Amino acid sequence: MRLDGKIALVTGAVGGIGTAIVDVFLAEGATVILCDKKHDEVAARMTALRSQGARVFAAAADITDHAGLSTAVAAAVAEAGAVDIVVANASTGNQSDTLRDMTPAMWQEDIANNVAGQFNTVDVVLAPMKQRRAGSIVLIGSVNGLATFGNPSYSAAKAALVSFTKSMAVEYGPFGIRANIVCPGTVRTPAWNRRIARNPEILDGLRKWYPLGRVADPADIAHAACFLGSDQAGFISGVVLPVDGGLMAGNRIMTSELTLEQI
Repeated sequence: MRLDGKIALVTGAVGGIGTAIVDVFLAEGATVILCDKKHDEVAARMTALRSQGARVFAAAADITDHAGLSTAVAAAVAEAGAVDIVVANASTGNQSDTLRDMTPAMWQEDIANNVAGQFNTVDVVLAPMKQRRAGSIVLIGSVNGLATFGNPSYSAAKAALVSFTKSMAVEYGPFGIRANIVCPGTVRTPAWNRRIARNPEILDGLRKWYPLGRVADPADIAHAACFLGSDQAGFISGVVLPVDGGLMAGNRIMTSELTLEQI
């Protein structure tokens, strides 16, 4: 999965999954542009990585602000070079666990952050990719976009990203641009802190639903994104890839009850 000579833009670059994506891409030889709205954390992360010899650049911006994002990425590209791979990872969610508690503001915020923001991310690097007739777009979605697991506004947004990915694969394919989406299951990141505060055992309790018997580490998602971004995946486009320990393959607990056998 070597990415030598590749320049990757990673959004949400200082979050749980984003940090792992940056680490894996750098380990595979890529130059990485760190994009996140947390300006101070982006600057600190860039300084730390450069002190280790990594080739990294900063594009501190909020993905929901198209103009600001475009300006920040253009400045980074002027230093780093044109983007070959974009990993649209930045995301928010968990505004409400149920439709009962959903408000219009919560709904609109999740759609803006998780759909409009991903569109903006792709849009600011798309024209040069089309010109060069090459590029790889990797969106980070969720199994919430494939089935119902609560958080309805977040889930609706992630479902929209599946359609967006397929549209890009079809429309941009003739320009040599690939588009794929990784759909993680439960990932052990700080995004779970709110629920862990209510139930410290929640992640351990979720393991029983996963055939592999654990929830994901951020590196599991990062390696999948790295593969899809790499030339080794050169004929893979429009793919929806669950990285979920077998969760979407079927319901192991229900299967055990139906077959009267421990699965």
